[in-house]
Amino acid sequence: MASVVLSPRDLAGCEHRVALDFGHEGRPGTEPDPPGVQRRKEAAADHRAAVRDLLRGIHSDQPGAFLAVDPESRAADRVAATMKACDAGVAWIWNAALPTDVEHGRRGHAELLVRVGDGYVPVIVVNHRITQPAKTAPDPSRPPSLVTSPLWGWAPTPDPYRTARPNRRDALRLAQLTAMLVEIGRAPSTESGGLRGGVIGVDADCIVVHDTGAMLDDYHEVLDRRRAIAAQQVPTEPRRVAECRSCPWWVKCGPELEAVRDVSLVATGNQGTALIEAGITTIDQLAAHRGDPPENWPGSARFDDAVIGAIAWLTGTELVRRLDTPRVYRADVEVDVDMESYGEHGAYLWGTLRTDTTAPDEPVVYRPFVTWDPLPTRDEARSFAEFWAWLTAERLAARQSGKTFAAYCYSQQAENRWLLGSADRFAGEPGIPTRREVEAFIASDEWVDIYEAVGENFICPRGKGLKRVAPVAGFAWRDDDASGEASMEWYRAAVALGGGRPDLGQRERLLEYNEDDVRATKVLREWISGSAVDDVPHERDLLARTDY
Repeated sequence: MASVVLSPRDLAGCEHRVALDFGHEGRPGTEPDPPGVQRRKEAAADHRAAVRDLLRGIHSDQPGAFLAVDPESRAADRVAATMKACDAGVAWIWNAALPTDVEHGRRGHAELLVRVGDGYVPVIVVNHRITQPAKTAPDPSRPPSLVTSPLWGWAPTPDPYRTARPNRRDALRLAQLTAMLVEIGRAPSTESGGLRGGVIGVDADCIVVHDTGAMLDDYHEVLDRRRAIAAQQVPTEPRRVAECRSCPWWVKCGPELEAVRDVSLVATGNQGTALIEAGITTIDQLAAHRGDPPENWPGSARFDDAVIGAIAWLTGTELVRRLDTPRVYRADVEVDVDMESYGEHGAYLWGTLRTDTTAPDEPVVYRPFVTWDPLPTRDEARSFAEFWAWLTAERLAARQSGKTFAAYCYSQQAENRWLLGSADRFAGEPGIPTRREVEAFIASDEWVDIYEAVGENFICPRGKGLKRVAPVAGFAWRDDDASGEASMEWYRAAVALGGGRPDLGQRERLLEYNEDDVRATKVLREWISGSAVDDVPHERDLLARTDY
């Protein structure tokens, strides 16, 4: 296996992808990335650049302490520059490249090497959240499990104010970098107890410190297995997993799975694993199964849903009714809400659609609250405050008129995150509600999640996303390319994130897309409480079928 050299990316995720990557001459890696993947790469690059500039500024009063290796130079030159900086004892080495370890089959680079004692610890920079605020006050009798370091220096300290959000891909990358540093004699210690690494996340407010020495046994097992897979010594086969959505090999794996009606097409994750372990490998076998679930079936999932999903896949049924009469909370005054955000940078648009069900002749009006200042921006506080003031006024007006009120969204997790986040980030600014006010609204009966209502009423074999379910209710988006990923590209053009002049046409496109989302939620809600009982077969009807 001497010729197999793995990057940290090859250590996590789908094993079959690794086998295909190393076993086929026609590797799809040369194909252009899908727009969504390209956007995420650009956002990650922007984040790394911002962290680099932040660290350079922090250490600007220490001449020679911070050195950035030229990312445009040849790989060999980057390695040479990194080793030279290590020899010179530079405290912070940005864009560090380590020598390829051909013997052990690994390569890697660290956004940062930080000098500790006579060696270096690796620090990686990622564009996702790695911590969250602790939910409880610090307990002096229980030491914190999280260790963090400030950005100004390597000073690992127990942190009682945050909790970790573990990420296996990050852990394996840190372990690989640590093992490579040990191999070339650049680590602070050769003892596993003295080995550490760090991660700077999207908030860039600290370095989360990991005990990388404790990871090494697991890492070496993963490395050995993945190298054997890459060398075609361990057979793999396709299975549908989450990363299939963006994998270039899906054009090969997808048809193969459909040809054999692989059960992973309708049951993924722990469900799929439990089925395969029980010998249920095809959709047909699952559809025909009656009785108890497999031994390791996850307790949070209803097994009958998986069986019905398999029958639905075979019969082309898009939705299956759980209840004899579907139900959803309705009100006199109904406001549909949909939020648009740009990555982790903020929420730039709160779209609303107001319907007075007691006044059928009254126009149904779409109203957006938006900032077109590029995120992050303080103007986001202004647009959010205006949205909250309008929503609060509508709630009050309905009560004063003796009418019931409800606001609706589709999958409240995203909206709740930015409702609470906006209250926290802009606390004290004009019109911004307190966190307690937002929490009271979220907990009230007046905030209704149609996504949850869909799950309570229906089994959704092809997914519960709005764009999967609303078309069954007869709704169609005006833009054929409408999607969350596409909206990110439209936003970049709308505010000229890539330079140039803002594209006003893309702003209109985003507003139209947002309006269609709130109208889709309205149509879906009305359909659930109306003709869904006639349009959608009941689960007992599917279980009684044999013609598939």
